[in-house]
Amino acid sequence: MLDDQPLGRPVPPLTRSLGVMGVLFLTLSVATPASSVFVIVPGMLQVAGTGAIWAMVLAGIVCVATAFVYAELSSAWPAAGGEYVAVAQTLGPLAGFVMLGVNVFNNLFFPPVAGLGISAVLSTVWPGLPTVPVAVVVVAGATLVALLQIRVNAWVTGLFLLGEMLALAAIVALGLADRARPVGAMLLHPVMPSAAALVPASPAAIGLATSIAIFALNGYGAAVYFAEEMREPSRLIARAILASLVLTLVFEIAPTVALLVGAPDLHGAVTADDPFGLLARMRGGGWTADAIAIGVVIAIVNAIIACILACARFFYGTARDGSWGRPLDRWMAMIHPRLGSPWVGTLIVGGVGVACCFLPLTLLLVLSGTGLIAIYAGIAVAALVGRLNGATAHAAYRMPLFPLAPVATLVALGYVTWTSWLDPAEGRPGLIMTALQIAASAAYYVLVLRRRGDWRVHVPEVTDDRPERL
Repeated sequence: MLDDQPLGRPVPPLTRSLGVMGVLFLTLSVATPASSVFVIVPGMLQVAGTGAIWAMVLAGIVCVATAFVYAELSSAWPAAGGEYVAVAQTLGPLAGFVMLGVNVFNNLFFPPVAGLGISAVLSTVWPGLPTVPVAVVVVAGATLVALLQIRVNAWVTGLFLLGEMLALAAIVALGLADRARPVGAMLLHPVMPSAAALVPASPAAIGLATSIAIFALNGYGAAVYFAEEMREPSRLIARAILASLVLTLVFEIAPTVALLVGAPDLHGAVTADDPFGLLARMRGGGWTADAIAIGVVIAIVNAIIACILACARFFYGTARDGSWGRPLDRWMAMIHPRLGSPWVGTLIVGGVGVACCFLPLTLLLVLSGTGLIAIYAGIAVAALVGRLNGATAHAAYRMPLFPLAPVATLVALGYVTWTSWLDPAEGRPGLIMTALQIAASAAYYVLVLRRRGDWRVHVPEVTDDRPERL
């Protein structure tokens, strides 16, 4: 299937040594529930108060629909390139490369952004930690870990996940230890902060919090990047995607509900910058709060490792498809003979991440744009078209109640786009940046790739029958 490789020779394959659990560990690490709870959920609480519970439920419904889309497309084309492969196979090479271009920004900027936030999380434990040096050390160290065999990385991320889950479990236990209000009352009569008071939560506020929650729950689709290192991916990849989403929902909704149930001062909890740390300090004392903060840092480091792993495999797929030119394509497609990892691509991804640590965080956030909207929209349309033209007829997994899932995803994304445009500080610049990424990717395809010849994606066959798996 790779005989007509643009590199002029067959690209060495990745080693298939992972089972569902290994891919699940890696995918959950990308989703990083603890980081979402401590970093993103406070913003939801400030917007919608106890209405954040409804926001997470609604966002969960949207993410279930999107996970069904991911599961069907990934079972049809289990390739390391991820979303752009499915889009190219259903909507054509131009649309596929546009998806590829948006994903470049979406993938590359996460490690430095996450690394630059570590010193802030540790400020209560070790005040005065220098932001940039800490980020550089973490991203560089994560890159070296990502060079190891994928099975080793699955175990490493699994152990880190244990620390992450313990931190979240501690928050749940502290919140439920002394309940201040029932869940039912918060569902029936949600309230949100307004100045120094709590007022009934408006549908608009809950809707805005829902758009934030969709981003907080993201990460389950990253399983496809590890599909070429998974045994029987066509049959099993859907399990990893759906299980990752279910666990992410549990690990993010449970601590949020526990905080709102147990917070002695509800107004103070929903307006605090670090409500979960505040709860830990009030209920568990300084040592408990410090231990939980360290658990959150472990989660961030784990997410950086997993993201570099996924990003390196994404670029391995793009290089195999001849996307960047012969020297760069040849480097990023190189597989280490002993470790089995795309080692040059991993070093390139890590090197870019380290360099970006020296850029202002606000600039990185703007450059990241709102690519997730474009990615979700692209795969939703691909799922619809793939069913209509028969391109996905060979998929081992078929989503239920088609076309409900992709249509629900597109409707939800329309609302998220509208609410983002109404936010002139962050949302609107992000949408503009994503539009520029789309335009630049289309221009590169028309002016460079199409002139070279026929650019098309490749999906390798499953040939490895080694028995080991995780």
